[in-house]
Amino acid sequence: MQREIRKRATVYGLVAVISAIMLGAFAYNIQVYQPESQLPSSELLRTFSSYNELRSFLLANARTQEAFPMYGPWDRAILTTQTFGGASPAFVPNALTPKIEYSTTNIQVAGVDEADIVKTDGEHIYLVSGNKITILKAYPPTEAEVLSKITFSNDTYPVGIFVGHERLAVLGSKYTSSVYYESYSVDIKTFVNVYDISDHTSPVLLKNFTMTGSYFNSRMIGDYVYFVVSQLAYVVNDTVIVPKIYTEDWIREINASEIHYSDVSDNYFTFTTVVALNMQNTTEEPTRLTIMMGGTSNMYVSLNNIYITFPEPDGKTSIYRILIEKSTITIEAHGNVLGHELNQFSMDEYNNYFRIVTTTWANVITQTNVYVLSMDMSIVGKLENLASGENFHSARFMGDRCYLVTFKKVDPLFVIDLSEPTNPFVLGELKIPGFSDYLHPYDETHLIGVGKETVEAEQGYFAWYQGVKISLFDVSNVTNPTQIANYTIGDRGTDSPILSDHKAFLFDKSKNLLVIPVSVAEIDESKYPYGVPPNAYGEAVWQGAYVFNLSLEGFVLKGRVTHLESGVPVWNDSYWVKRALYIENVLYTVSDKKIKMNSLEDLALINEINFP
Repeated sequence: MQREIRKRATVYGLVAVISAIMLGAFAYNIQVYQPESQLPSSELLRTFSSYNELRSFLLANARTQEAFPMYGPWDRAILTTQTFGGASPAFVPNALTPKIEYSTTNIQVAGVDEADIVKTDGEHIYLVSGNKITILKAYPPTEAEVLSKITFSNDTYPVGIFVGHERLAVLGSKYTSSVYYESYSVDIKTFVNVYDISDHTSPVLLKNFTMTGSYFNSRMIGDYVYFVVSQLAYVVNDTVIVPKIYTEDWIREINASEIHYSDVSDNYFTFTTVVALNMQNTTEEPTRLTIMMGGTSNMYVSLNNIYITFPEPDGKTSIYRILIEKSTITIEAHGNVLGHELNQFSMDEYNNYFRIVTTTWANVITQTNVYVLSMDMSIVGKLENLASGENFHSARFMGDRCYLVTFKKVDPLFVIDLSEPTNPFVLGELKIPGFSDYLHPYDETHLIGVGKETVEAEQGYFAWYQGVKISLFDVSNVTNPTQIANYTIGDRGTDSPILSDHKAFLFDKSKNLLVIPVSVAEIDESKYPYGVPPNAYGEAVWQGAYVFNLSLEGFVLKGRVTHLESGVPVWNDSYWVKRALYIENVLYTVSDKKIKMNSLEDLALINEINFP
């Protein structure tokens, strides 16, 4: 959960990146340890026979031959804010104490955990804030206290954590800045640290894995953390800077013979490395697989496969299916579809089929497509040219159904039948004002949508976004879906991190609980004596968590929780509530400055812990 990107001075431009690569080329002659490849070659893709073949391939096939700025999604968030120099309930079994009920990270696939800035095990809370990891005793709330902190150097930033079985894995990025020939440069590395937290007051570092490149994404399945690192691949000063792995004793350079590739040209290439790290047995060496592909775009992970996408120059999306079996990582299949996906929820695996929703542009007109692929990544079914001229906003796959939202002036919620993979078709649609940027299952026949309310412009060609809108959809009649309840928060300018980060969403059907962090903007109508125009922005007035009772009867606002204090301006985002979780009957809200504990019964304040 990164700090909102602020438009401060961006000092990392084209010259900086060129300088970084020149530094890398200058350092290339430093001796590194180069063992023989321990990874089997894939039958699907070739590997390079030598470093010279790799260099020749890039010179012949990369259409962009000069350096250019390219940062990963986490790098952009961190570098622009720093100056150098639904969760389902979980239970803790314990023979001596009653089971403790607590919420977990809102994930997409059951059994596939996703890194987040906040985790809990039902008794403790683990929190990422700035360059620190804070471990707190959280339950019971009256005894809550900070137990320990892990502090990183000023150039190192954790971006997410995993917790399990007395282990804490911290994933993050390290940025090394330097001046070279009067140019400012930034070198990016990705790291994973694993700690023994059996003594929560004194975490012990067990394992560090560091390699060059930008952190892209990660998942945890069982004992294994799978993460992806991307590094630009091109030739500068007749030199290719290949990824390197660092330990305390040596630097290991990935051999050209370990790099898988497809013999095609592209605008540019990246070295994309998938790493499997055993979080419990840290003596087991991490395994890895490197593919040279276009820029990584999105990632979907099932219990058995990692799907990595990247855009192709011809308007298609390329998809790699990578089989994961504990430490074994194998490239199984490669295919492509027309258009580009939106995010991880645009993809799904079900009954040995991969489904994906994309957007294409034809004569500057957008169209939405649904594709069904077999496990060899061949298209077996498709539904194209859906919702012509409308923007694709969200998708959710639920078994044999796909629900997707497009928008231009109203929100069509489409119900797509996928029971016959070779013949996907539209069952029904609902058109209402507004749209949903995130869809979440309420149960098998109902959906929660979070997005924006809208007001149609006078010209009638488009609509103005307004406040944050929460909707409850009934899809039991697939040919006639309906909106059975909705609730709008604030005026134009109101926002929620859920619109771009599903991990900020807390929902528990058994508790009728829905919690949404919101930044509220309101319009002063006295400033508009002739009526408020639909394009008028409100002023920021509040930030915090809206707490609802949610049932099929609709949304009932239970109350609001804020971390803002007297004298603190509303735009001070260090006080913004970014996550909410519960342990037993206590709601915990989290910001960079504090954790508040409120009763779920009446939201009465129980305790709070402030961070310096």
